[in-house]
Amino acid sequence: MEKYAYLLREIFECSAVTQRELAKKLSLSLGSVNTLIKEALSLDYIARSENKLILTASGLDCLSAFKVDRAVIMAAGFGSRFVPLTFETPKGLLEVFGERMIERQIKQLHEAGIYDIVIVVGYLKEHFDYLIDKYNVKLVYNPDYSAKNNISTLHYAAEYITGSNVYILSSDNWMRTNMYHRYEPYSWYSSVYMEGDTNEWVLKFNKRHEITDITVGGRDAYVMYGPVYFSKDFSHVFMPILEKAFAAPGSDDWYWENVLMNEIKNKNMALPAMHINPQPPGQVYEFENLEELRSFDDKYKENSGNVALEIIAKVFDIPQSHIRGLRTLKAGMTNKSFLFEVNDQSYICRIPGKGTDVLIDRKHEYDSYMAVKELHITEKIIYFDKESGYKISKFYEGSRNADPKNTKEMSRCMELLKSLHDKHIQVGHNFDIAERIKYYTELCKESGGISFEDVDFVQKNMKILLDVLDKMKSQTCLCHIDSVADNFIITADNRIKLIDWEYAGMAEPIIDIAMCAIYSYYTKEEADALLESYLKRQPTACEYKKLYAYMALSGYLWALWTVYKSNIGEEFGEYSLKMYRYAKDFFVEAMSD
Repeated sequence: MEKYAYLLREIFECSAVTQRELAKKLSLSLGSVNTLIKEALSLDYIARSENKLILTASGLDCLSAFKVDRAVIMAAGFGSRFVPLTFETPKGLLEVFGERMIERQIKQLHEAGIYDIVIVVGYLKEHFDYLIDKYNVKLVYNPDYSAKNNISTLHYAAEYITGSNVYILSSDNWMRTNMYHRYEPYSWYSSVYMEGDTNEWVLKFNKRHEITDITVGGRDAYVMYGPVYFSKDFSHVFMPILEKAFAAPGSDDWYWENVLMNEIKNKNMALPAMHINPQPPGQVYEFENLEELRSFDDKYKENSGNVALEIIAKVFDIPQSHIRGLRTLKAGMTNKSFLFEVNDQSYICRIPGKGTDVLIDRKHEYDSYMAVKELHITEKIIYFDKESGYKISKFYEGSRNADPKNTKEMSRCMELLKSLHDKHIQVGHNFDIAERIKYYTELCKESGGISFEDVDFVQKNMKILLDVLDKMKSQTCLCHIDSVADNFIITADNRIKLIDWEYAGMAEPIIDIAMCAIYSYYTKEEADALLESYLKRQPTACEYKKLYAYMALSGYLWALWTVYKSNIGEEFGEYSLKMYRYAKDFFVEAMSD
């Protein structure tokens, strides 16, 4: 039956199709098409009616085995190469010529008679909810979207794929013409021909268009590009293999195509063939980055609708198309940042994170930057909005973060802190840890509560430590507060800069040492050594006691911070547990004689 399936599908979709058109669609000679039609007529799969070919009941019955059950659309990923657009909008929901990419695909599926559509979501999952009401789709959540590659997306959609005739689609693909069908005779992977060197996944195939090998990179070759289709027999065999790979150690970075590549290379004869489905130039688009999208849709050249790009264009007095080299940085715990280039110079744009408006006073941050400006110890600020918190700063090519396990580097970081504290710089705002603990506690209660079972007991211990510190008060000065090793950058010419002053305020200097210690996950012995490095002498018993008290209080403060962030939808893994542990363990150390 399978050799007739393509013929029957074309007649099903257009009974007026000519033999010449069939020859082109089926990549056969006119003679072969004529023979195929004669055989189909003799088998009663088709009949002639008024110079047209029509399907018979037997023909429809023959096609029924190839009917597409559903489509699964992968939409869980972040889309890091599309920053800053994807900080606000999932990549599949970006518009191309005024139409969201995922909606275009849904409409094309509907045109082909496919209405059972499953969308696997992860990053900014709530943004996809409207599609349920608009198109009656199903949403499936992939909780591993940030830790694992798209092998996890197929894993969480396995019940909708295994044993089904199913399209596997990417939400951020754009197809010029509709390439979906109600019936699909074979499994296939869409492919385009790329001239010259390519880093795409290259396909080798035989005369029957069966894929015989897959390699990453090649030259003048057909490559994996666009939609995929799993036939029922293929998905029945392939998905258990994928599930086994998903559970195997070391597969977190795998694409599902890695599994397919391995099975084909290992010549798994039990796996039905996957075919190449060549597409003409200009049919399928996989936009790799914002630059490619700009070249395709002029809207993104000057009017992306993105706040960060609008700010950059205004600050540098350039059109948005002159902002190049966009790439994401490792996401911070408070904000999101990305790199960009203007006139061959690199900069960092900071976008305030969710909920930071109630955690940080940007005017205070600005004042701190201005207070230390003449010391030249911070990053160079190009733009700072005291209302929104958007910031543009110089990027130091060849720079790196300090290594908390490198004692020599941390000694230099402590020297910088000591020189800052010794200046006794004054600003008009305090970092009062007692006030911050009270404030964060209220935020937690208002946003969903505090999940630690013994929080009341720990909170009482923190009050004891605050009373202890009250009796040991010393002079305050401007402190950085967020003195994590990642905020000390070592430039290419071996200078040290201290960046990100958003928590800075008047406080006791030793709090900066305590913060650095807990951020670095230091033991008591390592924290002691850090304080000794800062002071360049043996600390007094009082100074050790202050260090431990501030480590405990700071741990409790940041545990509350993560609870609040979790309550509003942002998770930081085990960080809250580690900080809470500091609160408990160093309470004991601070209260020891």
